[in-house]
Amino acid sequence: MAWLHTWAGLLPGWLLFVVFLFGTIAFFQIEIDGWMHPEVRRAPVTAQALDRADAILRARASGADSWSLSLPSGRSNEALALSWTPKGGNWKDRIEVKLDPATGREVAVRESGGGFFLYRLHFDLHYMPVMWARYLVCIAALSMLVAILSGVVTHKKIFADFFTLRFGKGQRSWLDTHNVTAVLALPFHLMITYTGLVTLLFMLMPWGATAAFGSMDAYYEKAFPPSPVAVSAAPSSDPAPQPVPMREIIARAETNWGGQKANYVSIQNPGTRDMAVSIWPGQEALGGKRQAVYLDGATGEILGTDGEPGSARATQQVMIDLHTGRFSGTTLRWLYFFSGVAGTIMVASGLVLWTVKRRSKLPDPSRPYVGFALVERLNIGVIAGSCAGTAVYFLANRLLPVELQHRADWEINCLFIAWGAVFTWSIARPLRQAWVEALAACAGLYALVPVANALMTPRGLVPSLIGGDWIFAGFDLAMLVTAAACGFTAWKLATRKAKPVPRRKTPKLEAVAA
Repeated sequence: MAWLHTWAGLLPGWLLFVVFLFGTIAFFQIEIDGWMHPEVRRAPVTAQALDRADAILRARASGADSWSLSLPSGRSNEALALSWTPKGGNWKDRIEVKLDPATGREVAVRESGGGFFLYRLHFDLHYMPVMWARYLVCIAALSMLVAILSGVVTHKKIFADFFTLRFGKGQRSWLDTHNVTAVLALPFHLMITYTGLVTLLFMLMPWGATAAFGSMDAYYEKAFPPSPVAVSAAPSSDPAPQPVPMREIIARAETNWGGQKANYVSIQNPGTRDMAVSIWPGQEALGGKRQAVYLDGATGEILGTDGEPGSARATQQVMIDLHTGRFSGTTLRWLYFFSGVAGTIMVASGLVLWTVKRRSKLPDPSRPYVGFALVERLNIGVIAGSCAGTAVYFLANRLLPVELQHRADWEINCLFIAWGAVFTWSIARPLRQAWVEALAACAGLYALVPVANALMTPRGLVPSLIGGDWIFAGFDLAMLVTAAACGFTAWKLATRKAKPVPRRKTPKLEAVAA
């Protein structure tokens, strides 16, 4: 079990660190989205804004194939987003307009990957086909589940070790850190790993569905049936006699759900007698309703709703909700976040522990094997590099020109350029200096984020604290706390006196000495 725990944790360990890091950040993806779009103010959606959205769609997109409306969740400063596809166009031709949710005023919002990119990064990765990435993440998650279960078996005194955390003891300190962060959030680690696997269930194990339904297409047709209301493929060109206001259509859907708020509206054949409206609710409760409401856009009459999911599908949805945590309130979301931080530290300390434990056993610690040296450099490049890249991603949001073409892509490119730079630097430097310099760079980059925000927007830390803007104030404070944590770790590594590691005698030298 110890052997299994070691190798199941090490081989996919660097990918697991990336998954845990960006998955943990993603618990606040909506708040991050808000910070990365400073042009928008946080406000509830008003009837005035919905009327303005209605007027814009009817004036500018009267001949479009479809309209859509994305409503803010209320968690952050999100815009009311309108979009439409021109007649005969495709998704690449889609036009989008952002409105202030309170006044309906058009807002020029910078292009940004936002928190949504960081969320997708933890299972779609980047610069590679999505399906390949998901298979890799699935394999890593399976290994994580094996590592957790074998770790529980291996550590007989696992709960006693939870109360033991010794600093400045080298290998013992790394082991204590690994044990404490593992046990502290052990139920969370098990839940988040297993529910992540359930989320991508049929990528791993499609055979049950194919045996029961003959093919995955047949399964998906049963599990996710099409809309119960048919949309006319050849809509009438006659305009709707008296269009029903958008706010009234949304209000009828919300009444049908018992007060649950609408999240997304899709309109087919807009402006005609065959106008069809589909409205989906937000995710407000664990296992809450996801059934869309379908309405006649010309009359506002409710035509039908999605059927209730079967027990197996409902069970899977609860597990997906547990994994994403979107239903959680502020307190529970912070618990999710801190548990994710513990998991990230658990993976990182496990990777470092592997090298610390084995370095003293090398024949010549000053000249480690190629494989051992590779693990040490991968640890720095992945752990410190990904952290530095994330800080640069936030800095790029503030420093790149707002009018830059493909701006969101360049934010993402900046993340990986910084990550690669730290990785390259760590290879060229002695091991200990590489750790100190990489972590010091992380501290400096995170400390610069609030500075860049204050210089480039009117929503710096001090004005945000005075104005009670806790999305912006909280984000800047989180950056400063992260900078302090990285700086403290770099300082401890720089000031700690390294104990000399004796050169181990080889069997040949021992025989000569004898």
